[in-house]
Amino acid sequence: MIDWKKVKQNLINFLQEEVSKTGLNSVTLGLSGGLDSAIVAVLCKEAFEDNLNCVLIPSQFSSKASVDDALELCRNFDIRYEIVELEPILNAYLQNMQNDNLRIGNFCARLRMTILYDISAREKSLVVGTSNKSEILLGYGTIFGDTACAINPIGNIYKSDLFEFAKFLGVTQNIIDKKPSADLWEGQSDEDDLGFSYLKIDSLLKVMIDENKSKDELLSLGFEELFIEKISKRVKINEFKRRLPTIAKI
Repeated sequence: MIDWKKVKQNLINFLQEEVSKTGLNSVTLGLSGGLDSAIVAVLCKEAFEDNLNCVLIPSQFSSKASVDDALELCRNFDIRYEIVELEPILNAYLQNMQNDNLRIGNFCARLRMTILYDISAREKSLVVGTSNKSEILLGYGTIFGDTACAINPIGNIYKSDLFEFAKFLGVTQNIIDKKPSADLWEGQSDEDDLGFSYLKIDSLLKVMIDENKSKDELLSLGFEELFIEKISKRVKINEFKRRLPTIAKI
């Protein structure tokens, strides 16, 4: 059983200490209307009070519900926010992507992060990340897009555990109940993209990564061989996303 009260305080301390080291006292983050960014926003509100700037960056592909849920969270927790429409910027290049959803999604993620970093410069603040441990391990994120940040308070928490943390923090119920989605195109679903539920994936990652169980041990625990191989492969081939660019030694 996770002690969420202790986790919350540890993460607030982490945020305050890491930002203080830079000589700054405020943070900026993108608020999507999803679970992860909602949790980070609530933590940052408690850590920095009014020195938090949340930015909603909807595109023409974003669902209205995502924006509504993000706004409701801001009202409930008295969070300062601004809205930057992505559509005019996106349209300038959209015709070059031949309606390729993956390319458009990645491009949107990188444009959003560009906007966040510009706003953080205006506000003299740090960009806070919102990627969870499941996404980071699986490489389920856009490099230099949603995975970019100065600090990340939830990067060591699995997605399936964040639902419980969100309830503890009092996150809006609509956000907790919705199907996980990066909202990059209409009908997009994280779990459809991954091919498995977060609960199933995390149950494997926790013993494969955290407990370093061998394949034989994983099989003895009841995990299917094909499932183990698929998840193991994703973790391995996406390792480059979890580290700084590799520089050749001379």
